[in-house]
Amino acid sequence: MFEAEATTFRSAGIRIGADQSDVERSLLEETLAPFSVTMRDAALQMARLYALLYCFENSVRDLIKERLQEKYALDWWINGVPVAVKKQAESRQKDTEKNSWLDAPSREILSFTEFGHLADIIVSQWELFSDLIPTQHWLKQRMEELEKARNFLAHNRLLLPGEFQRVEMYVSDWNRMVGL
Repeated sequence: MFEAEATTFRSAGIRIGADQSDVERSLLEETLAPFSVTMRDAALQMARLYALLYCFENSVRDLIKERLQEKYALDWWINGVPVAVKKQAESRQKDTEKNSWLDAPSREILSFTEFGHLADIIVSQWELFSDLIPTQHWLKQRMEELEKARNFLAHNRLLLPGEFQRVEMYVSDWNRMVGL
């Protein structure tokens, strides 16, 4: 009963309980405290970019699944995804199942596809996406550059400010094209 009322109060802008963002910020500061200020600052910059790329990548996955389901219904994975992409994703999914300590929160097969394969799926089903994306060249070029930045970030390398701007611009362009 309290939770239902608390939700009502929160939606009205009334603070109830501890401010979760303050708690998270405090825990983050405590966790990072042993490291140098320079390293912490770089990590926080990269965290912002990681969050952007995480949201982007997963929104692309959502769009792909949505469009493929519209055409193929429950057989969207079987009929809508190129064979090589399916094999690779299914292999990664099996590997994760064998190594349960790597268990991801999502068992969704599309979450096991590589970032670079997302463009391959879209191109293979171009008629389902051509109303949103200007050209296949536009898609491939941006996805290739975003993949490079994503992989750079995934290996804990700091991107230059110009690269931050490029990533933000490409994601903004994508969001505008697909209506986010």
